[in-house]
Amino acid sequence: MVNNTGTPFRLSVLDQSPIAEGLGPGVALRNTLDLARLADKLGYSRYWLAEHHGTPALACNSPEALIGLVADATLRIRVGSGGVMLPHYSPLKVAETFGMLSNLFPGRIDLGIGRAAGSSSTVAFALQRDRRQPAPDDFREQLSELLSYFSASPRASGPFPQLSIPAVCGERPEIALLGSSPQSAIWAAELGLPYVFADFINAEGAPITRHYCHRFVPSERLQTPRVGVAVWAVCATTDEEARELSASLRMMMTMLFRGRPIPVPTVERAQRFIREEGVPLEMLPAGRRILTGSPANIRRALEGVAGEYGAEEVMIVNIVHDHAARRRSYELIAQEFNLRVEPMGAAR
Repeated sequence: MVNNTGTPFRLSVLDQSPIAEGLGPGVALRNTLDLARLADKLGYSRYWLAEHHGTPALACNSPEALIGLVADATLRIRVGSGGVMLPHYSPLKVAETFGMLSNLFPGRIDLGIGRAAGSSSTVAFALQRDRRQPAPDDFREQLSELLSYFSASPRASGPFPQLSIPAVCGERPEIALLGSSPQSAIWAAELGLPYVFADFINAEGAPITRHYCHRFVPSERLQTPRVGVAVWAVCATTDEEARELSASLRMMMTMLFRGRPIPVPTVERAQRFIREEGVPLEMLPAGRRILTGSPANIRRALEGVAGEYGAEEVMIVNIVHDHAARRRSYELIAQEFNLRVEPMGAAR
């Protein structure tokens, strides 16, 4: 498929493992495995798992714990983190974990790195091992150390040249930086990394990705800039049905912004909430772009977003209450874009 500037782009999935009201995290995580198998059969390029903490709405606290399960349950799709929130971890531990995964599933593992806490400030503090003082703001140093373990010459480039790390030998993950701010674009450009912009957090990111491309420095990992964009998209047979399905996400996000996080509500409860708010559905949550529509309209919208960002890949984020409707949304998009469908008997 091509964007509205005529540039080809791939379609992928960013899964936040939503917890539906009335169900629990176990169901949400099993739904993630089910959706991953479907995405693999439908022809999506990647399946990334997000990291969140301390929320009743999203079940995946540890992408690395799910990546192996998803990779084992699928056949060809690339599987990765979208992303690992590096400030919570030791770079060496992250390198060892993704080195293991890459050796288990050669050529299929991605390591998407993020800087955000993926939680409230209180939960972020609880995640710290040393709580005697606030964690340092040393993400750039952490990122450089992490990259050094996967470098062609780690002993020359890293802060611990005396270490030999067997787990990162052999197969290595593809590394990308996720972001929603100018600073993340600067780091991705300086370090020669692919950059994935979170439009679902900040819909004003097109100038930021252009800056990334302009500032990009080739590296051993990547010779030319590569932009991806992650965007909310809910697709259904009709525009009205898709619009109704999006009410659950809109209420969930609105309550989150008000400091009252909830599981993903039913459509009926969300519609009552929106009526009581007395504002148009499209105005909630404020400042966020949520694409909704029939397959043809979603295609035009996704092509528009890809063109706006100059993206080679669009990662679709979808949260609705009903898992069957979520599956159907990804099916309709795959059909509209004529993605390659794997034979039904090929899945494990």
